[in-house]
Amino acid sequence: MRPLRRRAVLGVATAAVVALLAACSSTSETGTPQSAGNQSSTPAGGAAAEQPTPMLHVHGIARHPLTGDLLVASHQGLFQKVDGKLARIGPAIDLMGFTIDDDGTLYASGHPAPGTDLPQPVGLITSQDTGRTWQVASLGGRSDFHALTVGPDGVIGFDGTLRHTSDNTTWTTRDIPSPPRVLAASPTSGKLLATTSAGLLMSQDQGATWSSLDPPQTAVLVAWADEETIVTSSAAGRLATSRDAGQTWTLHPRSIGQAEALWAGRTSDGQLEIIASVEGQVISTKDAGTTTQTLVQ
Repeated sequence: MRPLRRRAVLGVATAAVVALLAACSSTSETGTPQSAGNQSSTPAGGAAAEQPTPMLHVHGIARHPLTGDLLVASHQGLFQKVDGKLARIGPAIDLMGFTIDDDGTLYASGHPAPGTDLPQPVGLITSQDTGRTWQVASLGGRSDFHALTVGPDGVIGFDGTLRHTSDNTTWTTRDIPSPPRVLAASPTSGKLLATTSAGLLMSQDQGATWSSLDPPQTAVLVAWADEETIVTSSAAGRLATSRDAGQTWTLHPRSIGQAEALWAGRTSDGQLEIIASVEGQVISTKDAGTTTQTLVQ
């Protein structure tokens, strides 16, 4: 996995992660890979759906690290911004967990729609074609990761238990002081952040040990924009940024509204771009919320 200017680190939109995990997830100690043929694709040869589909429960957003395209993971599947509108790519999978690696590989978890050739729950699934087709990597029928991230040391997910894999198939368990709503790994060192009821936590050893960070307001969502820049969003919609990996913080004055999902990255000219899903819209800001641009609604 190679370093990249833009990093897709996504927030998982869940109103109450503990309740959702109790309702949706099952736990296991190790992963057993499924058949490579266990996949699902969009019927029309992989093309994005022509008709717009109303979206509920946005679970993650990102710019594709290779193309810059806007991707939105939701209860109804994965959507891409095409000609100013969102069109669904691939099958209607309830993407509870969603993240993108530097090389463009998509990782996800959740539940398949009826008729989709994927297990229930899907476990860890991957896509090499921007979500047109998905393959089960491991834990199919066993795990539903509501928090998911990928870094240089592999994939970290939470399905009721914190788990790490370096090969997408074999998992080791980790301890965490409180269940995470969001997991986010930094692009180069793999420092791991988790928003929890115990506060914002950081691990520098793939979740083996944790320390606390102290943003100015309690972090509900968190994202890495680069190796040093962290962005958080509070329940009140206030953004906070740190440019030294969480040692010091700036709380920005204007609320962007309560966000469901959060992404941060650098533009081609080095500006900090923050993208959030807020009240049925996907918005972008390059001045930490002072002004916002609606990308889709």
